[in-house]
Amino acid sequence: MVAVMRRIVVMGTSGSGKSTLARQISRRLDIPHIELDAIHHQANWTPMAAPEFRAAVAERIAGDAWVVDGNYRGKLGDLVWRRADAVAYFDLPRSLVMRQIVRRTVARALTGRELWNGNREHWREVISLDPARSVIVWAWTTHARNRANYLAAQHDPAYRHLTFVRLGSHRAAAAFLDGLARPLPPM
Repeated sequence: MVAVMRRIVVMGTSGSGKSTLARQISRRLDIPHIELDAIHHQANWTPMAAPEFRAAVAERIAGDAWVVDGNYRGKLGDLVWRRADAVAYFDLPRSLVMRQIVRRTVARALTGRELWNGNREHWREVISLDPARSVIVWAWTTHARNRANYLAAQHDPAYRHLTFVRLGSHRAAAAFLDGLARPLPPM
């Protein structure tokens, strides 16, 4: 069965693959990809102030079709979810997420690749035990909480308009992507 979804939120623990999946959805459906980390993390990893962040995101989700990736409900409230028609939750096992995030973070530290707004991951963050500094420790400490929040949201009457999709593996994510309806060509 082909699903028609035009405003999709992709969420999951850091390192689960949500940005990669969101980019794939964007290409498949030919819709804008909105990466919340790229908006939120200003130069020197300075977080954008909440009112400006909300305004920037609100402007980007004003359109009829988009895919958003990120876990910023604490800062954005229901801004994105009210407009969405689907939430895809990348719910990989913690062991797999940890392998992926360690590999990704070490590679970024080695190459010095810029992420957003001049920000790069550095070795001091790779080895830090502070979840506010280390995305690896952050992923470890937020994994269970992210799952609990997602499961609770499925039963919240405020979100009955949403289609919830749990993606427990890369195979499930590929099947989800294959099942998305491409837009019809103009007549």
